[in-house]
Amino acid sequence: MLKKSSLVLWGAALFIAWHGLLLLFLWSRPPSPPSAAAADGARLTAEVIRLAQDAETELERQKELLRQIHRYSQLWGRRRPVPIAPKSSQIPPKLSPPPPPLTDADAVLPVLVLACDRSTVRRCLDKLLRYRPSAQRFPVIVSQDCGHAETAAVIASYGDAVAHIRQPDLSDIPVPAEHRKFQGYYKIARHYRWALGQVFRTFRYRAAIVVEDDLEIAPDFFEYFQAAFPLLLADRSLWCVSAWNDNGKEQMVDVGQADLLYRTDFFPGLGWLLLAELWDELEPKWPRAFWDDWMRQPEQRRDRSCVRPEVSRTMTFGRKGVSHGQFFDQYLKFIKLNDRFVPFTRLDLSYLKKEEYERSFLPKVYAAPEVKVEELQGNRRRELGTVRLQYSGRDSFKAFAKALGLMDDLKSGVPRAGYRGIVSFVYRGRRVYLAPPSDWRGYDPSWS
Repeated sequence: MLKKSSLVLWGAALFIAWHGLLLLFLWSRPPSPPSAAAADGARLTAEVIRLAQDAETELERQKELLRQIHRYSQLWGRRRPVPIAPKSSQIPPKLSPPPPPLTDADAVLPVLVLACDRSTVRRCLDKLLRYRPSAQRFPVIVSQDCGHAETAAVIASYGDAVAHIRQPDLSDIPVPAEHRKFQGYYKIARHYRWALGQVFRTFRYRAAIVVEDDLEIAPDFFEYFQAAFPLLLADRSLWCVSAWNDNGKEQMVDVGQADLLYRTDFFPGLGWLLLAELWDELEPKWPRAFWDDWMRQPEQRRDRSCVRPEVSRTMTFGRKGVSHGQFFDQYLKFIKLNDRFVPFTRLDLSYLKKEEYERSFLPKVYAAPEVKVEELQGNRRRELGTVRLQYSGRDSFKAFAKALGLMDDLKSGVPRAGYRGIVSFVYRGRRVYLAPPSDWRGYDPSWS
Protein backbone atom coordinates (compact mmCIF):
# COMPACT_ATOMS: atom_id res chain seq x y z
CA MET A 1 0.00 0.00 0.00
CA LEU A 2 2.89 2.38 0.65
CA LYS A 3 4.24 1.74 -2.84
CA LYS A 4 0.83 2.43 -4.45
CA SER A 5 0.43 5.76 -2.63
CA SER A 6 3.92 6.85 -3.70
CA LEU A 7 3.14 6.23 -7.37
CA VAL A 8 -0.13 8.20 -7.18
CA LEU A 9 1.61 11.16 -5.55
CA TRP A 10 4.41 11.03 -8.10
CA GLY A 11 1.89 11.14 -11.00
CA ALA A 12 0.02 14.08 -9.52
CA ALA A 13 3.23 15.99 -8.90
CA LEU A 14 4.35 15.43 -12.49
CA PHE A 15 1.01 16.73 -13.83
CA ILE A 16 1.17 19.91 -11.70
CA ALA A 17 4.82 20.52 -12.55
CA TRP A 18 4.14 20.35 -16.30
CA HIS A 19 1.37 22.94 -16.21
CA GLY A 20 3.38 25.13 -13.86
CA LEU A 21 6.20 25.19 -16.40
CA LEU A 22 3.72 26.18 -19.14
CA LEU A 23 2.38 29.12 -17.14
CA LEU A 24 5.89 30.20 -16.13
CA PHE A 25 6.88 30.26 -19.78
CA LEU A 26 3.97 32.48 -20.75
CA TRP A 27 4.42 34.90 -17.82
CA SER A 28 8.14 35.27 -18.36
CA ARG A 29 7.91 36.48 -22.00
CA PRO A 30 9.07 40.16 -22.40
CA PRO A 31 6.48 42.73 -23.80
CA SER A 32 6.71 43.30 -27.60
CA PRO A 33 6.92 46.82 -29.31
CA PRO A 34 3.74 47.94 -31.20
CA SER A 35 5.42 47.66 -34.62
CA ALA A 36 6.08 43.99 -34.02
CA ALA A 37 2.72 43.22 -32.43
CA ALA A 38 1.21 41.65 -35.50
CA ALA A 39 4.23 39.44 -36.15
CA ASP A 40 4.50 38.51 -32.53
CA GLY A 41 0.81 37.70 -32.36
CA ALA A 42 1.18 35.22 -35.18
CA ARG A 43 4.22 33.61 -33.57
CA LEU A 44 2.53 33.50 -30.18
CA THR A 45 -0.55 31.84 -31.65
CA ALA A 46 1.61 29.18 -33.29
CA GLU A 47 3.60 28.63 -30.11
CA VAL A 48 0.48 28.33 -27.96
CA ILE A 49 -0.94 25.79 -30.39
CA ARG A 50 2.29 23.78 -30.20
CA LEU A 51 2.37 23.95 -26.42
CA ALA A 52 -1.26 22.89 -26.26
CA GLN A 53 -0.48 19.90 -28.44
CA ASP A 54 2.46 18.98 -26.20
CA ALA A 55 0.24 19.39 -23.15
CA GLU A 56 -2.40 17.14 -24.70
CA THR A 57 0.24 14.49 -25.40
CA GLU A 58 1.52 14.73 -21.84
CA LEU A 59 -2.01 14.49 -20.46
CA GLU A 60 -2.54 11.27 -22.41
CA ARG A 61 0.67 9.87 -20.88
CA GLN A 62 -0.56 10.91 -17.42
CA LYS A 63 -3.89 9.17 -18.06
CA GLU A 64 -2.06 5.99 -19.08
CA LEU A 65 0.10 6.20 -15.95
CA LEU A 66 -2.99 6.55 -13.77
CA ARG A 67 -4.62 3.57 -15.53
CA GLN A 68 -1.50 1.46 -14.75
CA ILE A 69 -1.58 2.58 -11.12
CA HIS A 70 -5.24 1.60 -10.89
CA ARG A 71 -4.55 -1.81 -12.48
CA TYR A 72 -1.64 -2.59 -10.12
CA SER A 73 -3.62 -1.42 -7.12
CA GLN A 74 -6.22 -4.12 -7.89
CA LEU A 75 -3.48 -6.74 -7.98
CA TRP A 76 -2.03 -5.53 -4.69
CA GLY A 77 -5.48 -5.64 -3.14
CA ARG A 78 -5.68 -9.39 -3.81
CA ARG A 79 -2.46 -10.10 -1.85
CA ARG A 80 -2.58 -10.86 1.88
CA PRO A 81 -1.46 -7.72 3.70
CA VAL A 82 1.66 -8.04 5.87
CA PRO A 83 0.80 -6.86 9.38
CA ILE A 84 2.99 -4.12 10.74
CA ALA A 85 3.34 -4.08 14.51
CA PRO A 86 2.68 -0.77 16.21
CA LYS A 87 5.84 1.09 17.13
CA SER A 88 5.17 0.54 20.79
CA SER A 89 5.35 -3.26 20.39
CA GLN A 90 8.38 -3.42 18.11
CA ILE A 91 11.68 -4.67 19.57
CA PRO A 92 14.00 -1.75 20.31
CA PRO A 93 16.89 -1.76 17.85
CA LYS A 94 19.52 -2.16 20.57
CA LEU A 95 17.96 -5.36 21.99
CA SER A 96 18.33 -8.81 20.49
CA PRO A 97 15.22 -10.94 19.90
CA PRO A 98 14.69 -13.91 22.23
CA PRO A 99 16.93 -16.86 21.29
CA PRO A 100 15.33 -19.80 19.49
CA PRO A 101 14.65 -22.98 21.46
CA LEU A 102 17.80 -24.97 22.23
CA THR A 103 18.35 -27.92 19.89
CA ASP A 104 20.98 -30.63 19.61
CA ALA A 105 22.31 -28.91 16.48
CA ASP A 106 23.35 -25.67 18.19
CA ALA A 107 23.63 -26.47 21.91
CA VAL A 108 26.67 -25.23 23.78
CA LEU A 109 27.87 -27.86 26.27
CA PRO A 110 30.66 -26.42 28.43
CA VAL A 111 33.05 -28.78 30.17
CA LEU A 112 33.54 -27.87 33.83
CA VAL A 113 36.84 -29.21 35.17
CA LEU A 114 37.04 -29.32 38.99
CA ALA A 115 40.69 -28.83 40.00
CA CYS A 116 42.58 -28.41 43.25
CA ASP A 117 46.26 -29.23 43.82
CA ARG A 118 47.05 -31.71 41.06
CA SER A 119 49.48 -30.25 38.54
CA THR A 120 48.71 -33.40 36.51
CA VAL A 121 45.55 -31.57 35.47
CA ARG A 122 47.59 -31.05 32.28
CA ARG A 123 46.88 -34.67 31.31
CA CYS A 124 43.15 -34.03 31.60
CA LEU A 125 43.23 -30.70 29.74
CA ASP A 126 45.47 -31.94 26.94
CA LYS A 127 42.98 -34.67 26.03
CA LEU A 128 39.97 -32.37 26.33
CA LEU A 129 41.53 -29.84 23.95
CA ARG A 130 42.83 -32.53 21.63
CA TYR A 131 39.51 -34.31 21.15
CA ARG A 132 36.94 -31.52 21.30
CA PRO A 133 35.48 -30.86 17.82
CA SER A 134 34.63 -27.20 18.45
CA ALA A 135 35.85 -24.60 20.93
CA GLN A 136 32.58 -22.69 20.48
CA ARG A 137 30.32 -25.64 21.25
CA PHE A 138 32.49 -27.10 24.02
CA PRO A 139 34.19 -24.30 26.00
CA VAL A 140 36.40 -25.57 28.81
CA ILE A 141 36.04 -23.93 32.24
CA VAL A 142 38.57 -24.90 34.91
CA SER A 143 37.40 -24.13 38.44
CA GLN A 144 40.27 -24.30 40.91
CA ASP A 145 39.99 -24.73 44.65
CA CYS A 146 42.90 -24.95 47.15
CA GLY A 147 44.92 -22.00 45.80
CA HIS A 148 47.76 -24.31 44.74
CA ALA A 149 50.27 -22.12 42.85
CA GLU A 150 51.84 -24.85 40.72
CA THR A 151 48.45 -26.09 39.53
CA ALA A 152 47.35 -22.51 38.84
CA ALA A 153 50.45 -21.99 36.69
CA VAL A 154 49.68 -25.11 34.67
CA ILE A 155 46.11 -23.94 34.03
CA ALA A 156 47.31 -20.43 33.13
CA SER A 157 49.73 -21.89 30.57
CA TYR A 158 46.75 -22.76 28.33
CA GLY A 159 45.91 -19.08 27.87
CA ASP A 160 42.61 -18.39 26.18
CA ALA A 161 42.06 -22.07 25.36
CA VAL A 162 40.42 -22.48 28.77
CA ALA A 163 38.62 -20.20 31.20
CA HIS A 164 40.25 -20.25 34.64
CA ILE A 165 37.99 -19.40 37.60
CA ARG A 166 39.00 -19.65 41.27
CA GLN A 167 36.98 -20.63 44.30
CA PRO A 168 37.18 -17.51 46.50
CA ASP A 169 36.58 -19.23 49.86
CA LEU A 170 39.59 -21.33 50.87
CA SER A 171 38.87 -21.35 54.60
CA ASP A 172 38.51 -24.44 56.74
CA ILE A 173 34.95 -25.60 57.33
CA PRO A 174 33.63 -26.26 60.83
CA VAL A 175 32.77 -29.96 60.99
CA PRO A 176 31.61 -32.36 63.72
CA ALA A 177 34.47 -33.83 65.73
CA GLU A 178 33.88 -37.31 64.29
CA HIS A 179 34.22 -35.86 60.76
CA ARG A 180 37.50 -34.05 61.32
CA LYS A 181 39.30 -36.45 59.02
CA PHE A 182 36.69 -35.79 56.33
CA GLN A 183 37.41 -32.05 56.01
CA GLY A 184 38.41 -32.65 52.38
CA TYR A 185 34.96 -34.01 51.50
CA TYR A 186 33.36 -30.86 52.92
CA LYS A 187 35.62 -28.65 50.82
CA ILE A 188 34.86 -30.67 47.69
CA ALA A 189 31.12 -30.27 48.23
CA ARG A 190 31.56 -26.52 48.77
CA HIS A 191 33.63 -26.25 45.61
CA TYR A 192 31.09 -28.17 43.54
CA ARG A 193 28.31 -25.90 44.71
CA TRP A 194 30.28 -22.75 43.90
CA ALA A 195 31.54 -23.98 40.51
CA LEU A 196 28.16 -25.26 39.31
CA GLY A 197 26.66 -21.97 40.48
CA GLN A 198 29.14 -20.12 38.27
CA VAL A 199 28.28 -22.25 35.25
CA PHE A 200 24.50 -22.00 35.61
CA ARG A 201 24.02 -18.67 37.40
CA THR A 202 26.89 -16.47 36.19
CA PHE A 203 27.59 -17.90 32.72
CA ARG A 204 23.96 -19.03 32.36
CA TYR A 205 24.62 -22.19 30.38
CA ARG A 206 21.70 -24.55 29.78
CA ALA A 207 23.71 -27.72 30.47
CA ALA A 208 27.22 -28.74 31.49
CA ILE A 209 29.58 -31.72 31.40
CA VAL A 210 31.37 -32.15 34.73
CA VAL A 211 34.78 -33.81 35.05
CA GLU A 212 37.49 -33.78 37.67
CA ASP A 213 41.17 -33.04 37.18
CA ASP A 214 42.23 -36.70 37.38
CA LEU A 215 40.13 -37.96 34.46
CA GLU A 216 41.33 -38.83 31.00
CA ILE A 217 38.76 -38.94 28.20
CA ALA A 218 38.13 -41.21 25.20
CA PRO A 219 38.34 -40.00 21.58
CA ASP A 220 34.52 -40.02 21.25
CA PHE A 221 33.83 -38.38 24.63
CA PHE A 222 32.31 -35.25 23.03
CA GLU A 223 30.47 -37.24 20.36
CA TYR A 224 28.84 -39.33 23.09
CA PHE A 225 27.57 -36.38 25.09
CA GLN A 226 26.47 -34.47 22.02
CA ALA A 227 24.35 -37.44 20.92
CA ALA A 228 22.89 -38.13 24.38
CA PHE A 229 21.99 -34.49 25.11
CA PRO A 230 18.70 -34.52 23.10
CA LEU A 231 17.71 -37.70 24.93
CA LEU A 232 18.25 -35.98 28.27
CA LEU A 233 16.07 -33.09 27.10
CA ALA A 234 13.30 -35.36 25.84
CA ASP A 235 13.06 -38.02 28.58
CA ARG A 236 12.32 -36.60 32.02
CA SER A 237 12.83 -40.02 33.60
CA LEU A 238 16.56 -39.37 32.98
CA TRP A 239 18.52 -36.94 35.13
CA CYS A 240 22.08 -37.41 33.89
CA VAL A 241 24.29 -38.92 31.22
CA SER A 242 27.52 -40.47 32.50
CA ALA A 243 30.70 -41.52 30.71
CA TRP A 244 31.47 -44.13 33.37
CA ASN A 245 30.80 -47.83 33.88
CA ASP A 246 31.50 -48.81 37.49
CA ASN A 247 32.11 -52.42 36.42
CA GLY A 248 34.01 -51.43 33.30
CA LYS A 249 37.18 -53.46 33.82
CA GLU A 250 38.56 -54.69 30.51
CA GLN A 251 37.68 -58.35 31.07
CA MET A 252 34.13 -57.42 32.13
CA VAL A 253 33.06 -55.42 29.05
CA ASP A 254 32.50 -56.28 25.42
CA VAL A 255 34.86 -53.96 23.55
CA GLY A 256 33.23 -55.12 20.31
CA GLN A 257 30.03 -53.40 21.47
CA ALA A 258 31.50 -50.02 22.28
CA ASP A 259 28.33 -48.44 20.89
CA LEU A 260 26.12 -50.16 23.51
CA LEU A 261 24.51 -47.89 26.11
CA TYR A 262 22.36 -48.65 29.16
CA ARG A 263 20.04 -46.99 31.62
CA THR A 264 21.20 -47.19 35.23
CA ASP A 265 19.55 -46.26 38.54
CA PHE A 266 22.97 -45.73 40.12
CA PHE A 267 24.48 -42.25 39.81
CA PRO A 268 27.92 -42.98 38.27
CA GLY A 269 29.52 -39.50 38.16
CA LEU A 270 33.10 -39.43 36.79
CA GLY A 271 32.28 -37.41 33.69
CA TRP A 272 28.58 -36.57 33.62
CA LEU A 273 26.12 -34.25 31.90
CA LEU A 274 23.33 -32.40 33.69
CA LEU A 275 20.78 -29.74 32.76
CA ALA A 276 20.38 -26.35 34.45
CA GLU A 277 16.89 -27.44 35.54
CA LEU A 278 18.45 -30.17 37.66
CA TRP A 279 20.76 -27.65 39.31
CA ASP A 280 17.73 -25.46 40.07
CA GLU A 281 16.36 -28.47 41.97
CA LEU A 282 19.54 -29.53 43.76
CA GLU A 283 21.23 -26.24 44.65
CA PRO A 284 18.89 -25.18 47.48
CA LYS A 285 19.50 -28.45 49.35
CA TRP A 286 23.10 -29.16 48.30
CA PRO A 287 24.88 -31.16 51.04
CA ARG A 288 27.84 -30.00 53.12
CA ALA A 289 29.81 -33.17 52.31
CA PHE A 290 29.77 -36.50 50.44
CA TRP A 291 27.83 -34.96 47.55
CA ASP A 292 28.02 -38.03 45.26
CA ASP A 293 26.53 -40.44 47.82
CA TRP A 294 23.92 -37.77 48.61
CA MET A 295 22.98 -37.81 44.90
CA ARG A 296 22.31 -41.56 45.22
CA GLN A 297 19.70 -41.16 47.92
CA PRO A 298 16.04 -41.74 46.95
CA GLU A 299 15.12 -38.16 47.87
CA GLN A 300 17.41 -36.83 45.16
CA ARG A 301 17.19 -39.60 42.58
CA ARG A 302 13.39 -39.68 42.67
CA ASP A 303 13.20 -42.87 40.56
CA ARG A 304 15.18 -41.25 37.74
CA SER A 305 17.99 -42.91 35.82
CA CYS A 306 21.21 -42.03 34.06
CA VAL A 307 22.61 -43.24 30.74
CA ARG A 308 25.93 -45.07 30.96
CA PRO A 309 28.11 -46.86 28.39
CA GLU A 310 29.23 -50.47 28.07
CA VAL A 311 32.82 -49.22 27.69
CA SER A 312 33.79 -46.17 29.75
CA ARG A 313 34.55 -42.85 28.05
CA THR A 314 36.63 -41.72 31.04
CA MET A 315 39.29 -43.29 33.22
CA THR A 316 40.85 -41.99 36.40
CA PHE A 317 44.60 -41.69 36.94
CA GLY A 318 44.29 -40.02 40.35
CA ARG A 319 45.18 -42.52 43.03
CA LYS A 320 46.05 -39.68 45.40
CA GLY A 321 43.02 -37.83 46.77
CA VAL A 322 40.72 -37.40 49.74
CA SER A 323 39.64 -41.05 49.47
CA HIS A 324 43.29 -42.14 49.88
CA GLY A 325 43.07 -44.55 46.97
CA GLN A 326 39.89 -46.31 48.09
CA PHE A 327 38.81 -48.71 45.30
CA PHE A 328 41.63 -47.44 43.03
CA ASP A 329 44.00 -50.40 43.31
CA GLN A 330 41.20 -52.96 43.27
CA TYR A 331 38.90 -51.51 40.59
CA LEU A 332 39.50 -48.06 39.19
CA LYS A 333 42.93 -48.48 37.67
CA PHE A 334 41.63 -51.45 35.64
CA ILE A 335 38.75 -49.58 33.96
CA LYS A 336 38.92 -49.95 30.19
CA LEU A 337 38.94 -46.60 28.37
CA ASN A 338 37.29 -46.79 24.97
CA ASP A 339 39.88 -46.34 22.23
CA ARG A 340 37.81 -46.28 19.04
CA PHE A 341 35.51 -43.57 17.78
CA VAL A 342 31.79 -44.42 17.72
CA PRO A 343 29.66 -41.99 15.62
CA PHE A 344 26.90 -41.74 18.24
CA THR A 345 25.29 -38.71 16.58
CA ARG A 346 24.44 -40.92 13.59
CA LEU A 347 22.91 -43.67 15.73
CA ASP A 348 19.32 -44.00 16.88
CA LEU A 349 19.36 -43.79 20.69
CA SER A 350 15.59 -43.84 21.13
CA TYR A 351 15.86 -47.38 22.56
CA LEU A 352 17.08 -45.72 25.79
CA LYS A 353 13.76 -43.99 26.45
CA LYS A 354 12.14 -45.55 29.49
CA GLU A 355 9.15 -47.36 27.95
CA GLU A 356 11.03 -48.65 24.94
CA TYR A 357 14.01 -49.71 27.05
CA GLU A 358 11.93 -51.72 29.49
CA ARG A 359 9.99 -53.26 26.62
CA SER A 360 13.21 -54.64 25.11
CA PHE A 361 15.77 -54.95 27.94
CA LEU A 362 13.70 -56.66 30.64
CA PRO A 363 12.38 -59.53 28.44
CA LYS A 364 15.93 -60.09 27.18
CA VAL A 365 17.21 -60.43 30.76
CA TYR A 366 14.51 -62.78 32.00
CA ALA A 367 14.53 -64.87 28.84
CA ALA A 368 18.19 -65.73 29.49
CA PRO A 369 18.61 -69.19 31.07
CA GLU A 370 19.42 -69.18 34.77
CA VAL A 371 22.70 -70.69 35.96
CA LYS A 372 24.46 -71.19 39.28
CA VAL A 373 27.50 -69.15 40.27
CA GLU A 374 29.58 -72.36 40.40
CA GLU A 375 28.73 -73.04 36.76
CA LEU A 376 29.94 -69.58 35.81
CA GLN A 377 33.13 -69.91 37.78
CA GLY A 378 33.77 -73.34 36.27
CA ASN A 379 33.09 -71.94 32.79
CA ARG A 380 30.47 -74.62 32.24
CA ARG A 381 27.33 -74.63 30.07
CA ARG A 382 29.01 -72.52 27.42
CA GLU A 383 26.37 -73.60 24.91
CA LEU A 384 23.85 -71.35 26.65
CA GLY A 385 25.52 -68.11 25.59
CA THR A 386 23.98 -65.20 27.51
CA VAL A 387 22.90 -66.31 31.00
CA ARG A 388 21.26 -64.99 34.14
CA LEU A 389 22.40 -65.35 37.75
CA GLN A 390 19.59 -64.64 40.20
CA TYR A 391 20.06 -63.19 43.67
CA SER A 392 17.37 -63.08 46.33
CA GLY A 393 18.63 -60.56 48.87
CA ARG A 394 21.42 -58.28 49.99
CA ASP A 395 23.72 -61.05 51.18
CA SER A 396 23.39 -63.18 48.06
CA PHE A 397 23.99 -60.13 45.86
CA LYS A 398 27.20 -59.24 47.70
CA ALA A 399 28.40 -62.84 47.67
CA PHE A 400 27.87 -63.22 43.92
CA ALA A 401 29.41 -59.81 43.19
CA LYS A 402 32.56 -60.62 45.16
CA ALA A 403 32.85 -64.05 43.57
CA LEU A 404 32.64 -62.61 40.06
CA GLY A 405 34.78 -59.48 40.56
CA LEU A 406 31.99 -56.89 40.52
CA MET A 407 31.85 -53.88 42.83
CA ASP A 408 29.69 -55.19 45.66
CA ASP A 409 28.78 -52.00 47.55
CA LEU A 410 25.20 -50.73 47.50
CA LYS A 411 24.08 -47.11 47.89
CA SER A 412 20.53 -46.75 49.21
CA GLY A 413 20.07 -50.36 48.08
CA VAL A 414 21.10 -49.65 44.45
CA PRO A 415 23.95 -51.74 42.99
CA ARG A 416 26.58 -49.99 40.89
CA ALA A 417 25.60 -49.89 37.20
CA GLY A 418 22.26 -51.53 38.07
CA TYR A 419 18.89 -50.93 36.47
CA ARG A 420 15.84 -52.30 38.28
CA GLY A 421 18.38 -54.27 40.30
CA ILE A 422 19.96 -55.85 37.17
CA VAL A 423 23.71 -55.57 36.59
CA SER A 424 24.95 -56.45 33.09
CA PHE A 425 28.57 -57.50 32.59
CA VAL A 426 30.83 -59.94 30.74
CA TYR A 427 32.33 -62.92 32.55
CA ARG A 428 34.82 -65.17 30.79
CA GLY A 429 33.71 -63.96 27.42
CA ARG A 430 29.92 -64.20 27.75
CA ARG A 431 27.16 -61.86 28.79
CA VAL A 432 25.81 -62.32 32.31
CA TYR A 433 22.88 -60.59 34.00
CA LEU A 434 23.05 -60.55 37.78
CA ALA A 435 19.37 -59.99 38.48
CA PRO A 436 16.68 -60.11 41.17
CA PRO A 437 13.50 -62.16 40.63
CA SER A 438 11.25 -60.97 37.80
CA ASP A 439 8.65 -59.74 40.34
CA TRP A 440 11.17 -57.23 41.73
CA ARG A 441 9.38 -54.63 43.86
CA GLY A 442 11.95 -51.88 44.16
CA TYR A 443 15.12 -51.00 46.04
CA ASP A 444 15.42 -51.50 49.78
CA PRO A 445 17.56 -48.70 51.31
CA SER A 446 18.30 -50.92 54.31
CA TRP A 447 20.56 -53.00 52.07
CA SER A 448 23.22 -50.28 52.19
